[in-house]
Amino acid sequence: MNTSTSGPTPDRSPDTAAVGTEPASRRPNVLFITADQWRGEYLSCAGHPLADTPNIDALAAEGVRFARHYSNAAPCGPSRASLLTGMYAMNHRSVANGTPLDSRRTNLALEARRLGYRPWVLGYTDTSVDPRGLSPDDPRLRTYETVMDGFEAIDRFTEVDTLWTRRLEEEGLEVPDPFWELFRARPDYPGAENHADTWAPTVVPAELSQTSVLTDLAMELIDEEGRSGRPFFLHLSYLAPHPPWRAPEGYHDLFDAADVPPPKRGASLADDLALHPVMEHFARPRFAADAADQSWQRQCTATYLGLMKLVDDNLGRLFGHLRHRGMWEDTLVVFTSDHGEQMFDHAMLGKSLWFESSYHIPLVIRGPQRVRLAGSESPPDAGIGVVNEEFTENVDIMPTILELCGAERVPRQCDGLSLTPFLDGRAPRRWREGAHWEFDFRWHPARRRLGLGPDEAALAVYRTPDAKYVHFAGLPPVFHDLGADPDELVNRASDSGAAGAMLDLASEMLSLRMTRAERTLSHMRYTPGGPEYIDP
Repeated sequence: MNTSTSGPTPDRSPDTAAVGTEPASRRPNVLFITADQWRGEYLSCAGHPLADTPNIDALAAEGVRFARHYSNAAPCGPSRASLLTGMYAMNHRSVANGTPLDSRRTNLALEARRLGYRPWVLGYTDTSVDPRGLSPDDPRLRTYETVMDGFEAIDRFTEVDTLWTRRLEEEGLEVPDPFWELFRARPDYPGAENHADTWAPTVVPAELSQTSVLTDLAMELIDEEGRSGRPFFLHLSYLAPHPPWRAPEGYHDLFDAADVPPPKRGASLADDLALHPVMEHFARPRFAADAADQSWQRQCTATYLGLMKLVDDNLGRLFGHLRHRGMWEDTLVVFTSDHGEQMFDHAMLGKSLWFESSYHIPLVIRGPQRVRLAGSESPPDAGIGVVNEEFTENVDIMPTILELCGAERVPRQCDGLSLTPFLDGRAPRRWREGAHWEFDFRWHPARRRLGLGPDEAALAVYRTPDAKYVHFAGLPPVFHDLGADPDELVNRASDSGAAGAMLDLASEMLSLRMTRAERTLSHMRYTPGGPEYIDP
């Protein structure tokens, strides 16, 4: 298999365990799956009226589905930095695609290496490297799609010459330059004239789609690692259902655009713009409720659902392969996303600002029985088929995986909390009351138009079951009463009747930020008797 490494793996975390609690041969395999831009409610097991995800549903039936799970940042680069370092954006500070991630930080891959794993990534991590110590002509300074330090990359799908495109050429398909043209519509496809333009299928068939070939490569890697006798550690990073919204034949017409529920937005563009001054720079008039033709919007959503079905079918192939190889019972499986998708809610596409559509994402964890219940007094069926309603965040995933892999403790840099109590049916000693995320728009044209300095173009969110507070560094706040307004259509920040509730959430977020401020060395002090440590 053609491989490339992502660079050296120096010891950068003085506050982590050097070894785990189990011998390497007894540690679980790790299959950590992300599907880019997947909204949290788009699972059939979550009750979505159209989504068809039987293999993710089956995974949830063997593990725990976390129904209130949230990304900590958007877009891809900042979100994945949080996901793979366990840190909020306020601490890792890789706040935009292309903003460097401080190389002093450890991450999931580096910590897995300490436990004896060889971590692979199949896909991408969208990491922007630290420029300090690099030559000015280093090519990594010209892309945000570098693989995070510690991972070994099989195929990154960021250049024309990839294992995917080589396979296409072997099958007799012409690979254009740029290779993104592979996502173009099949010309003169019958019936295309009767549908919006995202309906027609791709020129590449489903079995050769990027998603399918990525899955093939994952199975090849798993077999290769299995022959080595060591547990595998694979981060499988799918692009789908991220745009371009163009599905292969057989998936392009699975969902009827006419069945797509309407987006969450005001009765007119003016209603969406009235939420906050920043909306004028992010909402698009052509997506507003009063737009003349909504067929394209509905078809985009139908195609989005088709791409999700393609991912789910491939996960079925992958899970079946693990069972066939006798590896399923020894494999920890984590399925989540980096962030969500507005999908025309509030007259927006993509992922940004503060809305649920951009940050509520799926999380399903299925752990091997012997790992989940090691040393636990919980019954054997604890944590199986459970739907957890506590607030969880992507920063929780790194601590969870490390703990299940036998780490004695996780790096102090991690802002998240291990989810292992929920996996074996235990109530954690303490847990958060809400979810937190951030969005930085210093590189968006809105910053200058609003007269903001770079560090003022940011917002932070604290969300509880019934309310959401959004603090802007240089603009007025937003407050949503989610009990009365679940679709976030009314900003009550200037309503005197909401002042008390808004102040409570602002106070909670301030406390959260104070307790999660940089603390790598703050737990220790030097004394005449040597260093002393505070037990967390």
